[in-house]
Amino acid sequence: MGVLDRLDHTHLRAAVVGFRDALRAHQHRLNRLNVYPVPDGDTGTNMALTLESVVTALDEVSEPDRDMAATCKAISHGSLMGARGNSGVILSQVLRGLCHRLDDAKHVDGTSLAAALAEASTAAYAAVMRPVEGTILTVVREASEAAVAAGTGEKRLVEVLDAAVRTARESLARTPDLLPVLKEAGVVDAGGAGFVLFLDALLQVVDGRPVPEVPEGEAEPSLPVSAGSATQPGGEESAGIEGPRYEVMYLLDAPDEKIDAFKATWMEIGESIVIVGGDGLWNCHIHADDIGASIEAGIEAGRPRQIRVTDLAGQVEEERWVRQGLGPDAQGPPRQKVATAVVTVAMGDTVRDGFRSMGAQEVVVGGQTMNPSTADLLDAIEATDADEVVLLPNNKNIIPVAGQAAELASKPVRVVPTRGIVAGLAAMLVYDADAPAAANAKAMEQAAAQVVSGQVTWAVRDSGEINEGDWLGLADEEIVVVHPDLATCSTRLLDRLVEDRHELVTVFVGESTADEVTDAVESWLAANRPAVTVEVQRWRVPLSAYLFSVE
Repeated sequence: MGVLDRLDHTHLRAAVVGFRDALRAHQHRLNRLNVYPVPDGDTGTNMALTLESVVTALDEVSEPDRDMAATCKAISHGSLMGARGNSGVILSQVLRGLCHRLDDAKHVDGTSLAAALAEASTAAYAAVMRPVEGTILTVVREASEAAVAAGTGEKRLVEVLDAAVRTARESLARTPDLLPVLKEAGVVDAGGAGFVLFLDALLQVVDGRPVPEVPEGEAEPSLPVSAGSATQPGGEESAGIEGPRYEVMYLLDAPDEKIDAFKATWMEIGESIVIVGGDGLWNCHIHADDIGASIEAGIEAGRPRQIRVTDLAGQVEEERWVRQGLGPDAQGPPRQKVATAVVTVAMGDTVRDGFRSMGAQEVVVGGQTMNPSTADLLDAIEATDADEVVLLPNNKNIIPVAGQAAELASKPVRVVPTRGIVAGLAAMLVYDADAPAAANAKAMEQAAAQVVSGQVTWAVRDSGEINEGDWLGLADEEIVVVHPDLATCSTRLLDRLVEDRHELVTVFVGESTADEVTDAVESWLAANRPAVTVEVQRWRVPLSAYLFSVE
């Protein structure tokens, strides 16, 4: 096929699908680049998941109805509803701005594409309350300016795209000069790097040029992050997070005329504000210390839903664990060829070693907020020396990514949807390396379902009757006990979890839990559940005081 002079809806669709595929391939690289505004390492994942939603929306358009208007509508709606994180929301607005300009065109030439890129940049800047240069915003703006300049005089489509992608790469290379945190880390902006892939995908459709592959052996950047964490009661305050503590996101059903007042309220509450949407539906993102005020502002404007709150300090702590786990000491013992290997997700050296001692060939480092990428899991699957693989995600947020990795793998993979470490450990007890994956998966899923799990952690903020620093006892991810004393909270949780029919309680001890508290927990079990066998595993579990497994 020759060079295209115009794009129709089939070409736009192909470019979006190509962009999705490129983000999949480069996802892990983009995650490692992410250092702004906090080192949460999820830019590539968020952008890729946003594009997955876009492609799904495109697939839902029936073939007879596919034209430019329907294609643009699907891209706009899919990106709005599927936007994840700050990077995903900004990317959503870029795509929506682009489609707003193109939706009534049958064909797109160089001049109209340049105008669409300019509108995409304007839309992206309008969505961010306090735009920061040296980010994806800068890369999009400078690329669009180059496209507009090249689009005068009826230049060919490929010439406009050449100018845009060349300038985008130059702009991306300059992002460390605009953001000191990038220069200190020795990386470029992750969101900007993701946007360049979109232009590459367009060039692939227009001129057949391949999208750049991920460089082999690319070194992981050294992130200048202190070992911050949500402060455990009695511990020292972390210096690992600067600025607001929480990320709040939700969809907001609200009349368009109320959004200006809503934006003004949020401007007084926090930063990294992104609000995109229209026609009564808005995707809202903010970093703030006051969660309640962030949500109340949405209630005053309309109806917030799908509310998600992330503790950014907790993300920093998990980033520390991930970076430690990715070092040379993360390599396990020599592998032996087996019929079925286990790949599992865990965080913390001792927990990781525990899974390995039970037979897991590959342990991918990750947790609640540091979810591993599809590429991480796929690399681990391919690294196993086995004909088949069972994959244990050990976190509800990782289960969908595990499914994607299983579909992409070159060998059969069965995902056992374990939602926590305790369930994963229970599954490992029935693992048979010589049995096929299907039989293993069935047995492991049954074993995981038979275990009652509990967790004791601490409150990182005030919430209703819960005060920051209180101990929280969780059963099936629901808070059932709140108490300022750790031993009391732990024993009250066990009182709810352990019944007369149970035979074994395994206590996994947190990394900062005092021995005298564990002694008190053991004494309570001996006095109140004398028929139950108690095993204590001092695994130094991160971000928890205790994990309980009741069988």
